[in-house]
Amino acid sequence: MARPTRQRAQAQAQGQNQDQAQPTQQNQDSQQDQATPQNQAQGTNRPARHISGPQSALTDYLASHNISANQIRRDADQRRAAAARSREAQGGNDDEEEEAGPSIEPTEVTESARNETKAEREKRKKKEQQALAKIKASKAFKKRKRLADDSEDEDDIARAIFDQRAKPMPGQMDNCAICKKRFTVTAYSLSGPEGGLLCAQCSKDHAAKKGKDAKKPRKSVGGQGSRRKVQSNILDGTYQTGAKNLTTLCIETLAKNVDLADSLGDLPDKVVDKIARLFSKRRLLTPETLPLFVQPSTTTVKIYDGARLGSSDFEGIFQTSSNLQHFKARNAIQFKDEVMDYLLSRDTKLLSFNIHGANLLSDKSWSMFVSNKGADLEGIQVYYTDKHFGDEMLAQLPANCPKLNRLKVYHNQKVTNVGVKAIGDIKTLKHLGLHLQHDISPKSMSHMIHGAGLKLETLSLRKMPKANDEVLTAIKNTCRSLRKLRITDSENMTDEGFVDLFTDWENPAIEIIDFQKCRHLESTNPRDNPDGVGLCSDGFRALMKHSGGKLKNLNIHACRHIKREAFEDVFAKDNQYPHLLKLEISFIEDVDDFVLGRIFRSCPNIREINVFGCMKVKDVKVPRGKVLVGVPNAIGMVIEGRED
Repeated sequence: MARPTRQRAQAQAQGQNQDQAQPTQQNQDSQQDQATPQNQAQGTNRPARHISGPQSALTDYLASHNISANQIRRDADQRRAAAARSREAQGGNDDEEEEAGPSIEPTEVTESARNETKAEREKRKKKEQQALAKIKASKAFKKRKRLADDSEDEDDIARAIFDQRAKPMPGQMDNCAICKKRFTVTAYSLSGPEGGLLCAQCSKDHAAKKGKDAKKPRKSVGGQGSRRKVQSNILDGTYQTGAKNLTTLCIETLAKNVDLADSLGDLPDKVVDKIARLFSKRRLLTPETLPLFVQPSTTTVKIYDGARLGSSDFEGIFQTSSNLQHFKARNAIQFKDEVMDYLLSRDTKLLSFNIHGANLLSDKSWSMFVSNKGADLEGIQVYYTDKHFGDEMLAQLPANCPKLNRLKVYHNQKVTNVGVKAIGDIKTLKHLGLHLQHDISPKSMSHMIHGAGLKLETLSLRKMPKANDEVLTAIKNTCRSLRKLRITDSENMTDEGFVDLFTDWENPAIEIIDFQKCRHLESTNPRDNPDGVGLCSDGFRALMKHSGGKLKNLNIHACRHIKREAFEDVFAKDNQYPHLLKLEISFIEDVDDFVLGRIFRSCPNIREINVFGCMKVKDVKVPRGKVLVGVPNAIGMVIEGRED
């Protein structure tokens, strides 16, 4: 029922609209007067709606602030026209200046509108005056002045050029100095080669071109490189004052171009050893580079880092070098029983065998090696074999190795007092070094020294806490050819024992002495030492009196009971130690600047002094060519002397 009624109403409304339609010649007022009866005639029809497109936020903002976009466009057109007329009047711009796109003339900001202090205002004006002075001296200013009217002032011309060259702020629009493309200026916009700013694409192209043409950074020619590298070399013990020699430079060049090397040629063994050390330090010793050191005529192979070598690589060494006499391998993890079996199957007469980290070698393989190859062996050095190579192996050495003169067992967990006593039966030993995990009794050490000490030139007993004056007495009564003596971490030796050792000892002066951490241990009263345990003042005086004339390396690290008076007596004005090169006196409380000054004066050829933990050392002057390590200061832990 509702549909016919609505249709009749619509038809009636259409008829009324047609009857009331006015000619197009009527004015607007009559049309407005007829609008009301038309709306009323529609009756129940829906109200008319105003339909429009989407409106942007910028349009809303301009409308709310009563800003007309058409007015902005008209103003811009007027400015462009004015700029065009100005260019025509000047007869063209300067050839050296790039033509800028349409831009808005900057409005001068009055000084009152600037939020700046008096000092900032003076600084800004000073910079502007300097910029204007540069502009007046330029060719562009002279040409602009020649084309300008006679009535125009020089300052006005310079100011116009200054304003024209002023770079737009980030967020503003500008034309690219190269491609003339319009872009938005950012804080990272680059400057063009002839002024102006560059767009993103031109900035990339310009940076790439500049990078190709840029000169490489100049490397240091100081011989030793950067300061950090120098200090690293000093702490590693590989530092040398002055420029590097030609051999070192050639070796470093070879290490950098190892892929191009085919063979080392007929280089001396010393040079080959340096190359092997550097290769191992830089992790360059691989199965690919190993053939450089292994040739059919090779008699000595020294591998300082064999962690990247496999069992087949070790077998290849013995297969290629049939005349091999000296073998040394550190970090030889893959030196297993099968490698030892292959070595035993070869007719190789080894004179020295130095192995490090071969934990996978069994006692059976060691026993077969000593039995089959021991007749020609002159040196056996075994490092970090843990629970292999124990007392049984040491007991076989006297019978199977008649030429053995060098024995070193380092960081071993299996050798006990029995094995130490067995070493005393090797009468041909000249070099002996022990570093054992088991505590060795003084009686066993004395027995070993009495048996094998007559020809010893080197005696090294590391971490022997139970060593006492009985061991020192055995050394004094037996050893007559010692050139190196090391006993460390002893808690029972006394100062009286050291005095007795170095008093009227028939052994010549010793070149290397290491009594590190031979001191009294008492946590409650660390400074009190009533029994004189360890190396103290009197023992130090006796040591320097006996061996100071030929001593090259002295290590008394942590022998903290040596007093300042002892240092003053030893390094007195009349005492000279010309051969002393390295001195380790760390953690000795009485060492101060005065003591170090006396040491530098009494030891003219000394190269390095370690003073870690010597808190009284503050501001000592280090002579040129000397190195002082361990002083915590702003320069670093290492001070290279520069005083004349």
